[in-house]
Amino acid sequence: MSTDRKALARTATAYAVLILGALVAVAPLVLSALTAFKTPHQFATESALSTPHPVTLDNFRTVLDQGLGRAVAVTALMTVCVTGGQLLTSILAAYAFARTSFPGRDTLFWVYLGTMMVPSAVTLVPLYLMFAKLGWLNTFWALILPFVFGSPYAIFLLRQYFLAIPGELIDAARTDGADTLDILVHVVVPMSRPILATLTVITVVTQWNNFMWPLVAASGPKWQVLTVATANLQTRYNAQWTLIMAATTLAIAPLVVLFVVFQRQVLRSIAVTGLK
Repeated sequence: MSTDRKALARTATAYAVLILGALVAVAPLVLSALTAFKTPHQFATESALSTPHPVTLDNFRTVLDQGLGRAVAVTALMTVCVTGGQLLTSILAAYAFARTSFPGRDTLFWVYLGTMMVPSAVTLVPLYLMFAKLGWLNTFWALILPFVFGSPYAIFLLRQYFLAIPGELIDAARTDGADTLDILVHVVVPMSRPILATLTVITVVTQWNNFMWPLVAASGPKWQVLTVATANLQTRYNAQWTLIMAATTLAIAPLVVLFVVFQRQVLRSIAVTGLK
C-alpha cells in the first residue's frame, strides 16, 4: 500500500472514530428532546426515535407550572454571580502568581493548588455547619459564597496562560507609565480572551450542574436550583418520561446554546495554548 493510501486510511479511520464518538455523545440529547415534545400516548405506543407528531408543549407547561421556571431563574442568577466572581478574583490572583514577586509566592501557589486534591465531600459538613451557625442556610448567599471567590483550577489555568504572554509587552506598557491595574486591564485581559471564554464555559457548566451543595444548603422551594428541582420532579412523576425529558431538555438547552456561542473561542484557546 502506498504512502498516500496509508495516510488516507488513517484519516478515514480517525474520522470514523470521531463520528462514532459524536453520535454516542449527541444521541441522549436528541432522544431527550424528541421525548419532551411527545404526548404520553405517543411515547408509549411508538418508537423512542420517532419524531413527535403533533408536536406538543404541554410537557413544558406542566413542569414550569410545578416550579421549574423559578428554579431556572435561581440557577441562572447563581451561575451569573459565581461566574463573574470567579473570573474577577481568578484573574487578579493568577496575575499575582504569574507576574508579581513577593515572598513565598511559589510555595503559596502550590499549596493552594494542592487543595484541588481534596474531595468536595470532605468540606461539605464543615461548610454546612458554618452556614448553619451564620443563619444563612436556605438563602442565596449559601448558594454562591463557597464558589464565588475563585477556584484552584481557574487560577492555575489563567496563571499558565499569563506566563505565556511576552514579558516585553508588559515592560513596554510599564515604560509608558501604566500601573499594574492598567497593564492587567488593557494588556493582559484583552490578550487572554480565548482562555477567559473557555473558563467562562467551564464555570457556567459546573455551576449550572451543581447538585450536592445546593441540595444540602438550600433545600427549601424558594432557592431551589434546577438540578434539585429536576430530581424532585423525577421522584414526583415517576415513569412519566415525557415530563422528565421536558425538564431535562430545559436544563440542557442553555448549555448547548452557550457552547455554540463560545465554541470558536474555546477551540482557539486550546490551539493557542498547545502552540505555546
